[in-house]
Amino acid sequence: MMGMGLLMFSINGCGVAAFTRNFLAALILTSVPGSSQQPPTPPSEGNGAKKEGPSLPMEFQSHGLDYEALTRNGITVMMALLPPHIKDFNIVQVTVTNGSLVSWTVKPSDFSFVRQNGTTLQSVSADDVVESLLEKASRNDVIKLQLLYEDSIYALSNFRATNGYEQRREAAMSQFVNRSFKAAAAASAITLIPAKLKPGDSTDGAVFFENRTKEKTLGSGRLIAKTCGETFIFEVYGEIKTR
Repeated sequence: MMGMGLLMFSINGCGVAAFTRNFLAALILTSVPGSSQQPPTPPSEGNGAKKEGPSLPMEFQSHGLDYEALTRNGITVMMALLPPHIKDFNIVQVTVTNGSLVSWTVKPSDFSFVRQNGTTLQSVSADDVVESLLEKASRNDVIKLQLLYEDSIYALSNFRATNGYEQRREAAMSQFVNRSFKAAAAASAITLIPAKLKPGDSTDGAVFFENRTKEKTLGSGRLIAKTCGETFIFEVYGEIKTR
């Protein structure tokens, strides 16, 4: 388990948002041991390491979503745009698998989206996402998003996270026992949080981008992941169908 003793908080006398921030902080603490340390520097080209050139992502469909996957130096990043369900947010489902020989930390801030006009959207932090969802989104919207996320992530037969949604969901459900906190539990479980991946570990989660334009989708551009010492670039074309 994820050091559940660290996750025990009292919800008496504190709001949902404050409690959720504490809960996410505890999840991050138990998911990223030694998170203050910098990840090891990968070998440079000068000491014999093989430098990979640009590569095209592998594309496939699963449960109506279009996935792309890239692997560089043992690190595999997979992404799919989720249909827009939450006002003012666009959501990307990401998975990261560490097939390298060293440990790395994956964070929401590793991901950004560059639109065709050059505008760069930075991902929103986990605690800001959850607080915003609880304030602005309806409970039904959050639960629908959770069901969509579960439907898609469980359909990936070749992917099972060692430190991802399922582990966060179990921890959240054990804490948010009050039915009125169900949306908080769902939002906390879906959102990607910083996670340290040892060799062979993997994680998944939803990365949120704030979008206050009239367009409901991210539109065309590039999703860029600078994570685990590598840079992954995914071209995004056209519009995603809503469910």
